[in-house]
Amino acid sequence: MPSLKYQPGEKVMGRWPGSSLYYEVKVLGFDSKSRLYTVIYKDGTELELKEQDIISYLSFQARTRSRSNSRSPGRRRSRSRSPARTTRRSSSRTAAAASAAITESAPSSHGDAKLKRAPEVKLSPLPQEKKPTENSSNNKHEKKEENNTASKEIQPDAKAEADPEKNLGRYNLRRRKDDGEAKAAEAKTEQQVKEAKASAALAVTGPTPASPRLDFGGKIGAFFWTLFLPAWVLFLLLQVNRKDPSLANFPPPLPPLQSFWDPQALGFVVLWILFQALLYVLPVGKLSEGVLLRSGRRLKYRTNGFFAVLVSAAVVAAAVYQGADLTYIHSHFLQLTTASFLIAMLLSIYLYVRSRSTSPDERALGGNSGNMIYDFFKGRELNPRIKEFDLKFFCEMRPGLIGWCLINFAMALAEMKQQKLDAPSSSMILVNVFQLLYVVDGLWNEEAILTTMDLMHDGFGYMLAFGDLVWVPFTYTLQAHYLVSHPNPLSLPVLSAIVTLKLVGFYIFRKSNSEKNAFRRNPSDPSLSHLKTIPTATGKSLLVSGWWGVVRHPNYLGDLIMALAWSLPCGFSHILPWFYMIYFIILLVHRDSRDMNECRRKYGSAWDEYCRTVRYRIIPRVY
Repeated sequence: MPSLKYQPGEKVMGRWPGSSLYYEVKVLGFDSKSRLYTVIYKDGTELELKEQDIISYLSFQARTRSRSNSRSPGRRRSRSRSPARTTRRSSSRTAAAASAAITESAPSSHGDAKLKRAPEVKLSPLPQEKKPTENSSNNKHEKKEENNTASKEIQPDAKAEADPEKNLGRYNLRRRKDDGEAKAAEAKTEQQVKEAKASAALAVTGPTPASPRLDFGGKIGAFFWTLFLPAWVLFLLLQVNRKDPSLANFPPPLPPLQSFWDPQALGFVVLWILFQALLYVLPVGKLSEGVLLRSGRRLKYRTNGFFAVLVSAAVVAAAVYQGADLTYIHSHFLQLTTASFLIAMLLSIYLYVRSRSTSPDERALGGNSGNMIYDFFKGRELNPRIKEFDLKFFCEMRPGLIGWCLINFAMALAEMKQQKLDAPSSSMILVNVFQLLYVVDGLWNEEAILTTMDLMHDGFGYMLAFGDLVWVPFTYTLQAHYLVSHPNPLSLPVLSAIVTLKLVGFYIFRKSNSEKNAFRRNPSDPSLSHLKTIPTATGKSLLVSGWWGVVRHPNYLGDLIMALAWSLPCGFSHILPWFYMIYFIILLVHRDSRDMNECRRKYGSAWDEYCRTVRYRIIPRVY
């Protein structure tokens, strides 16, 4: 394979698409299949450019100096006799060299003086109307359609190119001088010239590879979470079974070591995972296509999760009819948790070992820090597969999520047995129905997870493996587990209010995701033309209408309201059943922070405009 002309980390001059203007950019990578370089501009915008649209600093500097020297003295004298003509020519001549970050080359000292006198221009997005798009971000534990920003290609318009002031869907170059900031502009331009010279020197000495941004507290944080998360799950399970689960009784006594292990429990977990894997590989349901990867491939996924949950429900019902005692899940909950943790740990080790032999374009950008503990925690390989069996996609939506519903059902049977009831209590029924609706809705819309942060950006490592196989099924069932030993009868008005709250949250969640997915399926649908968007330099847009114009993450808002409805049936006697609500608030705030950083890097100044338009992140007028 021939060596690359421009190396990752190298600072070069990249032509702005659709123009003859050049910006200083940094090369992030190269796609050997599409033959395109991924570059990032100074405002954080990432684009893919052809090799002919990129010029090295030295070549660009030489070309700029050559153009300046080629002008004859006679022409200079001719321009000097006509001030108007001089200004006009100077503006066009310096457009590529003096427009803020457009050229940022290192001109000669003779050119520096002219560059300081040149008016500075800046890129700013103009408002756009009726440009449909779609929002896409994600929430790992939401498990369905998760939001963030809009993404629809903006088609070129020749007429708009000719009249940029009327083209509301593009970026416009306007002079900062016109805003009354001439002095500040000159100072900034002078500083940019110095930076350009320093960058040119860097291009000569060699590029410095960009270090990945570390999440979750970096290397120390990854070590902490790897140990803390299992310990926290253990605390919740031991505390919820106490007669008084108040936090004042912390810590709960540790049971003998032999009570953590049961070979039958391990066999039950392995059998459940294999059963779900069988349903996953059956040629039933839609074969969906994932997003375009850095490698230039689009992976295919068997999205038959709804079929899997229906078959699982039928098999469980048949087992109960045949006399299977599902209360075993409640009485051996600790052993089942230990078995699931062991499987998650073995899977994580396997994923880390196999990731060492994968090619760079198959690795997640955030999981290759070089630190073993951090990379083990975050995950190195983006889409680990055994032939066509996608490990991350399978674990994300199948054994843990459907297992959540199975455990809830077992807790309802355990409540009837322990409280000597002929039917589950109204509180237990609400928790089971609410959470079953949530899971079934996610599996019905399983295809939407292909555009979430987990699938597109996060590697598959300990964080996701533990979350999918241990955290979700054994902590999200905490409300049902609590009600087994701590019943909470509900009056009819309270029950009605909780049901109403759940329906409101579900409506917001489903409506906001439907708006997003409608754009994804058919962005040119005339029924959606009234929705407003903000264009970005990437050719995509940010949706600012409907629920996406109220808050930046309306599906997070719906999720929080539903989480509140899940916790209310447990009452207010103890804080333990409210753990999910508290944890979910922390999770979504952290997820929003990650989304903000990613979108600001991706969309640049357009994201700042979006944040000014949609001020609130999750809760209107609160946050």
